[in-house]
Amino acid sequence: MAEARAHANQIRIAPRKAQLVVDLIRGKQVGEAIAILRHTPRAASPIIEKLLNSAIANAEHNYQMDVNNLVVSQVFVNQGPTMKRFMPRAMGRASRINKRTSHITLVVSEK
Repeated sequence: MAEARAHANQIRIAPRKAQLVVDLIRGKQVGEAIAILRHTPRAASPIIEKLLNSAIANAEHNYQMDVNNLVVSQVFVNQGPTMKRFMPRAMGRASRINKRTSHITLVVSEK
């Protein structure tokens, strides 16, 4: 069974936030997944939609799969490197702000 995948590495969104959107489309038909992402008001939605379109293009171009039979078989979010920033606080102190990044992997396959 052939599968096409797409990766997005070091995306500037926290993995926890991306995970919420990714859970909505796992196991869905490709057309349904795009519709869900278009109508989900979350910051990760356009990023994951772009990644899904890339995986569809990979399937069509590299493996000659039929786009109408594609299903999101796997999709997961891993934590990428964290950028550490500091913010001044009261009485001359500083507190750390973690700007987290994500590695997102999306796999489509024919059902």
